Amino acid sequence: MTNQSKELPSLSRAVAIGAVGFGLASLCVFATVAFGERWMYQQVGLVGAYLIWTGLFIFLGGAALGSLVVGRWRLPKFYLLYGIAFFAYAVGWVGAYFTLGHRVGEWVGSVAGSGLMALVFALGFGAMRSVLKMSAILFVANSLGYFAGSAVNDSVGGPVGMLLWGILYGLLLGAGIGATLRVSQESSHRSGA
Repeated sequence: MTNQSKELPSLSRAVAIGAVGFGLASLCVFATVAFGERWMYQQVGLVGAYLIWTGLFIFLGGAALGSLVVGRWRLPKFYLLYGIAFFAYAVGWVGAYFTLGHRVGEWVGSVAGSGLMALVFALGFGAMRSVLKMSAILFVANSLGYFAGSAVNDSVGGPVGMLLWGILYGLLLGAGIGATLRVSQESSHRSGA
């Protein structure tokens, strides 16, 4: 067993750190939606608002998830990899949502965004053999968090509903990202990358 594998967090630790860290990041981002969505649309437009929210997810999420990475992608390099992965996810999700519309776009966006994020992580960690597994993990986590959060938001409404959506989305997607980072690094280690 190499030094890298000894430093690699366990799967349960990676899931917990991902859930809590990304959950807090998501709560912060969704708070800007809950309390400032209309203002942001007026000031920077739809595209500008989504770019700002994506940037916040990258900045806050990267800080929260960076401790899960060992070896050459350790912080601050992890920000580059995670930034590309989350941006690819956002492009896939937003592109599908605005092209296909509400529910169909959300589901296609979940597939596309999750697959793109997994692909970037697989390429970055040299773990292409695990890309389908990572895509599935991210798709399930993303879909559960997004749609459960959306249902809670629809039920509760207002800023509280939006904040609860952010928490559910962040906890579940964060758990999936944590698991994916663990799987990608473990796969990379086994293949000798």
